[in-house]
Amino acid sequence: MDFTFTEEQLAAAEAARGVFAGVAPDAVPSPALTTGAVAEGFDRELWDRLAGTDLLSLLLGEEYGGAGLDAIALCLVLRESAKVLARVPLLEHSTALATVQRYGAAELRDRLAARAGRGEPVLTVAASGRTGHDPAELAVTARRDGDGWVLDGVQTAVPWVYGADLVVVPARTEADRSVLALVALVAPGGERTGAEAGAGSAAGGTAGVSVAEQVSTSGERFGELRLDSARVADRDVVVAEGAWEWLRELLTTGTCALALGVGERVLRMTADYAGKREQFGHPIATFQAVAVQAADRYIDLRAMEATLWQAAWRIASGASGALPAAGDVAVAKIWAAEGVRRVVQTAQHLHGGFGADTEYVLHRYHAWAKQIELALGGAGGYEEALGDLLAAHPLG
Repeated sequence: MDFTFTEEQLAAAEAARGVFAGVAPDAVPSPALTTGAVAEGFDRELWDRLAGTDLLSLLLGEEYGGAGLDAIALCLVLRESAKVLARVPLLEHSTALATVQRYGAAELRDRLAARAGRGEPVLTVAASGRTGHDPAELAVTARRDGDGWVLDGVQTAVPWVYGADLVVVPARTEADRSVLALVALVAPGGERTGAEAGAGSAAGGTAGVSVAEQVSTSGERFGELRLDSARVADRDVVVAEGAWEWLRELLTTGTCALALGVGERVLRMTADYAGKREQFGHPIATFQAVAVQAADRYIDLRAMEATLWQAAWRIASGASGALPAAGDVAVAKIWAAEGVRRVVQTAQHLHGGFGADTEYVLHRYHAWAKQIELALGGAGGYEEALGDLLAAHPLG
C-alpha cells in the first residue's frame, strides 16, 4: 500500500483549508450553557462557500459537474472541517450523493446528482436505527405497494434534518433485503415541511413523515424521524444490492476522519498550552508526566490516521484483502472512537481548570469528540463486528 496522496487529493485538502480558514469554532452559543440546541440549523453561509468551491461534488463524476475523486479525498476534506467544528452536513450529503451515483438508477442520478453537487437539495442520512445501537436497516420496514413503497418505523438522531431537503433512509423489505429510500422533507412547491418548521408533521412534504427534535451531545439540532405508512415513489428508492452496506462503510470512515481532525486540533492546542504554562519556573511541557501523556496521545492519533487511510483506501480502490473492507472500517472506527476520547480527556487534564472554562474553546471540542465517538455506534459494537468477521474469515 502507498498512502502518498495524489495531487488532486492534496488540492482538495488545500481548497478545504482555504474555505474553513475563517470558521470560528465558537460561532454559536456553547452547548454547556444552552438548554436546547445551539442553533436552528446548519451554517448556510459556509455551505454556500463549499458549493462555490466544488467541495460538495468531490465524489461526483465529471458528467455531473464533479471532480471524480474518491473516499480518500473526502476524508481529507472532512478532517479539515472537523478542526474548526464546521457545522455543515458535509459527511452525510457527500456520502449519500456518492451512493446515489454508484447504485441509483440512471433517472435518479440524472435528476439529482448535478443539483445536489451544487448544494441544492441538501441530503442527510438516517443511520442510527431506532435506538442508536441497533442496525439502522432493521428500524424501518419497506413494502411494495403499486408503483411505490410504503415505509414504517423510526430512526433516531438524524443529523442536520432541520434544514435538509431529503433524508436517505435504509429499510428492510419482506424479502429480507435492504433498500435506500430518499424521503422528501420539503414540499414540491418549495414550502418547508413540518420537519424544518418544528411542527412535528410533514404534511407539506411526504405524507406520514414527522420529525421530533433531539439535541445532540455537541448541542446540534438532530431529529427523530417517524415514518407512519409513508409512501415513496419507486423512482426514489435505491434497490441495488450492497448500496446500504457501501453507504454505511463510507459514512463510518468519514466519521473516523472527523475524529482525527478533532483529535489533531485538540493535541495541538494542548501542546501550545503546555509549552507556555509554567509551574515552578518551568513550562509544564518539560515535566516527564506531561510529556509521556502527550506522547501517548500522539501515538493514538498516528494509529487513528493509519487505520483511517487503510479503510478509505479499501473503499476507494475496491482492493481485496484477508477480510472484507468492513473489517478495515471496523478497525478504524475502534481506534477513532477510543482514540479521540483519550485525546480530549488528556487535554482536559493537562489544561487543568482552564480546560473546563466555557469561555475557552476546548470544551466544545470535548463535546464534539463525544458525539463523534458514539456516532454510528461506539467502539464495542465494532469490536463485536470485527470478531464476527474474523470468525467467518480465519486468517492464515
